[in-house]
Amino acid sequence: MAAREGYARDGLETRGVLMSSTPLRKVTVWDAPTRLFHWSLVLLIAAAYLTAEFGLIDWHFRAGYAIIALLLFRLAWGFVGSDTARFSRFLQNPLKAIQHLAHFTRREPDTEIGHNAAGGWMVLVLLALLLIQVGTGLFSNDQVFSEGPLAKYVGSAMSDRLTGLHELNFNLILIAVILHVLAVMAYALVKRHDLVRPMVTGWKRLPESMPAPRMANAGLAVVLFAVAAGIAWFISTLG
Repeated sequence: MAAREGYARDGLETRGVLMSSTPLRKVTVWDAPTRLFHWSLVLLIAAAYLTAEFGLIDWHFRAGYAIIALLLFRLAWGFVGSDTARFSRFLQNPLKAIQHLAHFTRREPDTEIGHNAAGGWMVLVLLALLLIQVGTGLFSNDQVFSEGPLAKYVGSAMSDRLTGLHELNFNLILIAVILHVLAVMAYALVKRHDLVRPMVTGWKRLPESMPAPRMANAGLAVVLFAVAAGIAWFISTLG
């Protein structure tokens, strides 16, 4: 057993040496639409939280409609966008996510193109929670003056229940966001992987032998977002 562990450790060390000596090049791994979606969502979630806390309901709804537009765009982009944005490329077998986390403390070069096996599922969880949040928000009310554009279609009792779910679900979103931030920090401290810079710049250094992911046309992203924004605007007019 000790000999086997020694071989495994030597193999990892050899791999690290080989990787460190491999020629690297800049590779675009995140397209501009995906990065804009990510950071815009960060700002809008913060805006939704603050406007709710300070009772700025009109602005809270505006933030919510903007989030709806972003989510509709991201869902479409997950099917027709760049390789690293597609659900089919980053959603892997859950067992692979568990295996990835099991080797989390192993320090090795960052050669991931896009989300890793565990990160892909975190993205799916966050998107699902946000869809629940905006969906319940459309039927919610503040029990005083304001209500979502679809609240009148379900009655006051159902609207109250969905309002409660809306408030509970936001706590789940906060927990998920905190876990996401902690995970990014853990990757930086334990594995020395910088996950933030590629999401800002779009690129990372990878071995020359690794093929670059295909990037979708930015014009397609503009069209998809325009359609998503139009749908969000239409929903806002139903109240």
